[in-house]
Amino acid sequence: MDLFAVGEIVKTRGLRGCLKVLCYVETNNTFAELEFVYIEISSGKKNRFVLRKIDVSGKILFIELEGIPDVESAQALVGCKVFLPEDMQEKLPEGEYYWRDIIGLDVYNEEGKYIGKIESVFPTGSNDVYVCKGEEREILLPAIADVIRKIDVNRRVMIVRLLEGL
Repeated sequence: MDLFAVGEIVKTRGLRGCLKVLCYVETNNTFAELEFVYIEISSGKKNRFVLRKIDVSGKILFIELEGIPDVESAQALVGCKVFLPEDMQEKLPEGEYYWRDIIGLDVYNEEGKYIGKIESVFPTGSNDVYVCKGEEREILLPAIADVIRKIDVNRRVMIVRLLEGL
């Protein structure tokens, strides 16, 4: 079964094993209907957990799982990624991408010079920012049309125009 990452467990909440998940995708009604999630406990191995409870608050999910009854067992999952089956993913409009599609792209400038690889993405309110790790330095690329000139998810390439100061 193909899975996609929807978030990362960032901390525990309370004493009953509640987990705080930073969500990578837009939260919507899909999450309210969830019955289970997959969590990557060790490298590459994903375990299925039945959801006892889920609360959505913006980009944050608060989840309680069967088999995780207390804060000690929940603490062991902090830092783990949360996954859902691929078929639960919504199709995005043309020109919009999931963070998981952006992370790992090779970045080149418009002249074809390799700049680096997208390591992570973070939201800022007005637009996302792509963290590009190069050989010499890290560059923060605002996800705006003036900077991001082309994204080719199939070829795993992003073409950018570096503005003054980047």
